[in-house]
Amino acid sequence: MAESKTLLDLKHARKSFGDNEVLKDISLTVEEGEVLAIIGPSGGGKSTLLRCCTLLETLDGGTLSYGDCVVASDSGSGAVYGGKDVLQRARTHFGLVFQNFNLFPHYTVMKNLIDAPVTVQKVPKDQAVAKAYQLLEKMGLEGKQDMVPCELSGGQQQRVAIARALMLDPAVLFFDEPTSALDPELTKGVLKVIRDLAEEHMTMVIVTHEMKFARDVADHLIFMDGGVIVEQGPAAEVIDNPQHERTRAFLLSEE
Repeated sequence: MAESKTLLDLKHARKSFGDNEVLKDISLTVEEGEVLAIIGPSGGGKSTLLRCCTLLETLDGGTLSYGDCVVASDSGSGAVYGGKDVLQRARTHFGLVFQNFNLFPHYTVMKNLIDAPVTVQKVPKDQAVAKAYQLLEKMGLEGKQDMVPCELSGGQQQRVAIARALMLDPAVLFFDEPTSALDPELTKGVLKVIRDLAEEHMTMVIVTHEMKFARDVADHLIFMDGGVIVEQGPAAEVIDNPQHERTRAFLLSEE
């Protein structure tokens, strides 16, 4: 069996905002093809963890690597980030899907999809358009390419956002509460897309409140509270048989 490849490696991550220590010595690795779910109460540090992994926030301490690309190393007195070229290279390794879609409101669906590949990655426009049509079909959005986001439902907008992230062929796809802005009916469609991606062995890190989905789709699950990882393990095991009192209390509150 081929040795698994570590795509994301975070060690001893620390992050504070003023006196508020949001991440306290967090370490995790994500292997190629793995789906990692992160659950926990609001304010537990989940979104900050994702923002640090996707370079929207900088770590105060710890190390962060994508494969052989070392983004931040620890000097002993804090995290030291690589130069602009390193950060640029790191950004090619991941995609991020936000809870509130973050589409360009004045762009059509097609322009939302092809803008970054054409302007940033210099992909020929006809190639980008062909790929965009494939992804729209995969997301169940055929015929929507000329619409602008406000003409779509929230669920459709989120599926466009997923397609946009996939346009750049990321090694790891991050989701920050991808269904929290959607009603239950629209949530189903978005979760189905993520399920299908998991079946295709897309490497994903998903912050979610959807416990059944996390149990069914994730390989590994982390429960975070108060800026620390309280419990982790195979997703079904942690959800069905939590070992820690805080995990049990949280799962009961989510039922």
